[in-house]
Amino acid sequence: MPASDDGYVTAETAVVIPALVLLFGMLLWGVMTAAAHIQCVDGARAGARAAARGETGAAVRSAALSAAPHGAVVRTAREGPLVRVRVHARTAGPGPLALRLDAEAVAMSEEGTGVGSLDGQ
Repeated sequence: MPASDDGYVTAETAVVIPALVLLFGMLLWGVMTAAAHIQCVDGARAGARAAARGETGAAVRSAALSAAPHGAVVRTAREGPLVRVRVHARTAGPGPLALRLDAEAVAMSEEGTGVGSLDGQ
């Protein structure tokens, strides 16, 4: 008489479902981390553009924070004709899953560069 296979499907499902849930959670966390990093890059670029135009420090921070993830920290520095904006943030997640994200953008200051209109006048 052949053996019955009644319990194998239940046992396999009990192993596969938690593994799939864990895999889906890891993929979701990775996508959210990538999106937060892109927001940091966008925030740094927006801040560098504002700083290059000669905006005030508060306006630069506001421009950077408008594109950066919630809770980001913005730092600005001027190095000669260059303005440098750094955005630091942390990803969502418990303990070691909360990674630190950094992005930096550099732009040439438009103040005193002698740049006229695009048509050369």
